[in-house]
Amino acid sequence: MNRLKLKETAQNWIKTSIDDPIVKILTKNSNLTKTQLETLLIDILAENIAEKQLKYDEKAKLRLLRDGVSRGAFIRTLRQAKKNVIEAIYTILLLGYLGVFESTQLDAYLEIANKLQTYMKAYRNMTGGQKLTEEHLRIIKVLHDELEAVLERLSRPWMSSTKL
Repeated sequence: MNRLKLKETAQNWIKTSIDDPIVKILTKNSNLTKTQLETLLIDILAENIAEKQLKYDEKAKLRLLRDGVSRGAFIRTLRQAKKNVIEAIYTILLLGYLGVFESTQLDAYLEIANKLQTYMKAYRNMTGGQKLTEEHLRIIKVLHDELEAVLERLSRPWMSSTKL
């Protein structure tokens, strides 16, 4: 794939992903910035799109900014993103070790995680190379809207101290 086509394909995919309302809610409430998420996605997925190994300076040019960023800025942002992901995983492990996940206060979060997984499976199954029917689009929209509403509700700070 030529560089211009790779950049266009990668940036379109990243922009579509980042602009998804569910991704926006999840990102807003995660410990990743939008820039860190974009950089992490480029690092992880750009090589799949390019179908070859990419160097960091090539990945840096895939950023959504018109001219990309420098190799050093890309690597610094990527390092921050990976650190935040690792810290989030350790937080989950810590809470699991301490038995916090057995608390009924987290049931709503576990339920939404399951719904997200169901949504993604349904979306992948429906978009697996076939033309989407009006019914497929309606189902995806209903699932999407439901997830968006629940995530918005769960992301409100006052929800954490009251009934979920």
